[in-house]
Amino acid sequence: MHERTFPFRSKAMPLAVSMAMIAPTPLLAQGGTAGWLSSPGVVGTLVLLGIVLLVAALVVSAKVDRLLRSLRRKGAGDGAMARLGERGLVSTYSNEPDNPLVDEKKPQEMVMEVQPGLRRMIVWYLGCAVSWLVIGTLIGQYVGMKFVWPDMDQQSWLSFGRLRPVPTNTVFWGWASLAMIGLGYFVVARTSAAAIPSLRSGWRALGWMNLGILSGNLFLMAGINNGGGEYREYIWPAVLPFAWGLFLTFRNFYGTVKRRTIGEIYISNWYMLAALVWTLVLVTIGYLPWYQNGLGETVIQGYYMHQGVGMWFMTFTLGLLYYYLPSAFNRPIYSYSLGVLAFWTQMLFYTLIGTHHFVFAPLPWWLQTVAIVFSAGMFIPVVAGTTNFLMTMRGSWSAIGRSYVLPFFLVAVVFYFVGSTQGSFQAFRFTNHLWHFTDFNVAHSHMTMYGIITFALWACMYAIVPRLTGREPAQLLVGAHFWLAFIGLFAYMISMMAGGTLKGLMWLEGRPFIDGVTGSRPYWIWRAIGGSLMFVSHLLFAWNFITMVRRPAANTATSAPPTPTIA
Repeated sequence: MHERTFPFRSKAMPLAVSMAMIAPTPLLAQGGTAGWLSSPGVVGTLVLLGIVLLVAALVVSAKVDRLLRSLRRKGAGDGAMARLGERGLVSTYSNEPDNPLVDEKKPQEMVMEVQPGLRRMIVWYLGCAVSWLVIGTLIGQYVGMKFVWPDMDQQSWLSFGRLRPVPTNTVFWGWASLAMIGLGYFVVARTSAAAIPSLRSGWRALGWMNLGILSGNLFLMAGINNGGGEYREYIWPAVLPFAWGLFLTFRNFYGTVKRRTIGEIYISNWYMLAALVWTLVLVTIGYLPWYQNGLGETVIQGYYMHQGVGMWFMTFTLGLLYYYLPSAFNRPIYSYSLGVLAFWTQMLFYTLIGTHHFVFAPLPWWLQTVAIVFSAGMFIPVVAGTTNFLMTMRGSWSAIGRSYVLPFFLVAVVFYFVGSTQGSFQAFRFTNHLWHFTDFNVAHSHMTMYGIITFALWACMYAIVPRLTGREPAQLLVGAHFWLAFIGLFAYMISMMAGGTLKGLMWLEGRPFIDGVTGSRPYWIWRAIGGSLMFVSHLLFAWNFITMVRRPAANTATSAPPTPTIA
């Protein structure tokens, strides 16, 4: 493990930065803990967590207020009650609602018309994704229990070291990637008003990617891996079929956009095509061995790790949000220009932030500083994107409380701002000094990959699958899925942040490493509790998905693909 105190150079850095949060502080030189709460990164993180708590409190208070009002109306014998949503988004007419905390969403009255065979392929992509989510989080739950009971088993292929990367890679490449691509097929065809060039290639890509995930996990459990590189533990024979599937997907997406019957390339397609291009480049760079000796491997690891999250998952998911969120609210995106600004600044700043995970490592000081500066630059696309989404949602807050889809979008948007901004704060030198190599990084990863990516994918799936199959999930089970996932994430995230901060302070004080391990045990228990709630929510989600796809409704009413509205 790296030392926790470091000498700092007095000469000017190649990139002069006058920001106190980036420059070395006396606290670092002293290796003490006094005044850590006054650090900009720590203060900013606390403020961001307060925003999440405030949003959660507002949602809960609205639900409780509606429950109390319904009880008062029931006591007064008001009888039937009409509730009409804005723009026909949600609408119910009933005697007092059976579930005031989970209000009903208006059932879909028509099945969208899509290219023959495309509906079935999308459902299969999403079905495989849901399966990998359940499998991956089941293994993750087992790994989390090993933190509390490390002697649960004596099987080598179930050992912590072998199992640790399995859930991460499974949910990354199996759940998130396949779900994004399945949802993306609908978006690219819909916004281009054109048919997918080759559904056969789409099916082949699905098979190749599933083969890569399955073989990669079996290799990991057998003890065959790519070393310690986070998110690239799969060996190249397992990555190659996955990369080939991505190439087939890119060819299909590009071919659809090329054949579009609409003049504009909708902003969603910008994000999705860019994500596919960047990821193909990323996989190539990450697995070529010629320049990965010594510190070169460290630089490539930082590049691969962050580009995988930011230029694949985040970029592609933002593309999905630019279509599904305005569609769910039945209004155009607030500003096309803000979307373009967010896109190009994302392309600019995210590409050079990977080495902020290796601050104080034996890398050039200027390279570490560049990563910190570009991490701060990520404020621009994050603020632009968040503003665009929130302004699209403006005036529809009452609809959020009456829909099982829209709360997922709200959580994803809030965490997009909170998680991304907190990541920029965490890149500063003081916060790196305090939190790196601790469980705080685990919390941050779940804040982004779960709070943003997963909640956004759930929102998109709940929004589109009923419109493809004509079947709605049980409203109460969707509500239970939302609250179990949200509360579980919060318990997981807060416990890991608190435990990681405590561990970092112990290290700064020079306490033995084992003290940090033993001191983390209570927080790991809460981690297991939060993870258990999240896993139960995944089981509910899987059941909801089965409900939506097992028997497509025979509905003759169809909706043809409209021309997308450009704001």
